[in-house]
Amino acid sequence: MFSFYVFLLNIMRKKTALPQKICPVCHRPFSWRKKWERHWESVRYCSQKCRSSKNRLRVSEDSPVSSNAEKH
Repeated sequence: MFSFYVFLLNIMRKKTALPQKICPVCHRPFSWRKKWERHWESVRYCSQKCRSSKNRLRVSEDSPVSSNAEKH
């Protein structure tokens, strides 16, 4: 029984050993996932929510004036 657990530990990777990237939208780290195995190099966003809000981020970065100041 003990050898089975040792075998499992050798196969399983620790989450800290996985590669990480930083999401450009929320600036949080996210780890490699099995579903991203074939295209990890092209993965840029941590979630679908961040992917969909990428355009709003670019607009807010480009305009230094806040929307509140534009109204007055």
